[in-house]
Amino acid sequence: MKLQLALDDIKFEDAIELVGKVHNFVDIVEIGSPFIIDCGMAPVKRIKELYPDLEVLADTKIMDAGEYEAELTYLAGADYCTVLGVTDTLTIKGCLEAAKKYNKKCFVDMICVKNVEERVAEIEAAGVDCIGVHTGVDLQAAGVTPLDDLKRIKGASKHSMISVAGGINVNTVETYMKAGADIVIVGGGINHAKDPVAAAKALYEKIHA
Repeated sequence: MKLQLALDDIKFEDAIELVGKVHNFVDIVEIGSPFIIDCGMAPVKRIKELYPDLEVLADTKIMDAGEYEAELTYLAGADYCTVLGVTDTLTIKGCLEAAKKYNKKCFVDMICVKNVEERVAEIEAAGVDCIGVHTGVDLQAAGVTPLDDLKRIKGASKHSMISVAGGINVNTVETYMKAGADIVIVGGGINHAKDPVAAAKALYEKIHA
């Protein structure tokens, strides 16, 4: 099981400083969509240069031109990128082609997918082996958690590695561990903690216990 640190609402230098403090307590660093909109692939390149042993995920949420856009993330140094599950399966297959070419991985983000069980079967048949369960911040504000979706996707999946994101913190992480997540994604639970290092360490120790 792995801990993924999501960097979303953060500035470049603050992100580099934070990763410098917590890199021993995370397995994957995610360059989130807002961060990519602000800074492009620069954070991917910089973090991979500074910490080559850390895995880096570019949360690109690809919707079109799958092979081309995925390739851009791998050339920047990403170990993973993301493609939206609501897009066409051909786009997902394009991302998988790029991942295969560079010996990398691509997560299918299931945010807003309605027919979850059917879609999991379709994308796994297409070659997908990494699926992301994701409750967005707008739904989180309304009190929705990713737990039910995690259970549904875990039950439908035959072989995929499954990550989960959506308001998870040190007080709730064990619930998602018990539900079968392979990767737990934490953003604000570390970034906005009073002591980010202590929060990351506590999460890391629980996950790797």
